[in-house]
Amino acid sequence: MYNYPLNLSFKVVALNPQVKITDASGQTVLYVKQKAFALKESVKVFADEAQQRELYAMKANKIMDFSANYNITSPDGMGVGTVKRQGVRSLWKATYNILDAGGAEAGVIREENPWIKVLDGLVSDIPFVGMFINPAYLVDLRGQTVLRLQKQPAVLEGKFALEKRGDFSDADERLLLPSVIMMLMLERLRG
Repeated sequence: MYNYPLNLSFKVVALNPQVKITDASGQTVLYVKQKAFALKESVKVFADEAQQRELYAMKANKIMDFSANYNITSPDGMGVGTVKRQGVRSLWKATYNILDAGGAEAGVIREENPWIKVLDGLVSDIPFVGMFINPAYLVDLRGQTVLRLQKQPAVLEGKFALEKRGDFSDADERLLLPSVIMMLMLERLRG
């Protein structure tokens, strides 16, 4: 189990989107790299910045689709679970279903307030103004909110904080954390 809150940071302008994730003590615990110019979204999560030990791979099942499934696998190719965007409905209020390795719904990631993201999209490019509009997402596991991801004020990079709000097991964390990362990689492009 990681030492929460986790802090996620990435450069706003990057050819290959990359996210560094540090724990409450400031130690790097995960490093995320997205494949650039891919027809299907492809993201890898590593245990270190040197990208020596892969923990998860996440790939879309369709080419550029609003209702694609993003399959999460371990390095040996075993299924961990799936994140499924709720299609056109997610354009207004981001909602993602989290499915376990067997395909059963385990949880949901939902936007806390869609109006905040609309404002963020409108003013995020205005220096210093966009720092004060910070969208947030709630992660529910079996009907209980267990995590909250919120954008943090930042000027030249994107920063998010993931705080623990409820109890979950290590096995749940292995499904929830890559699900949140995949959602963030998709939603950060929308504002």
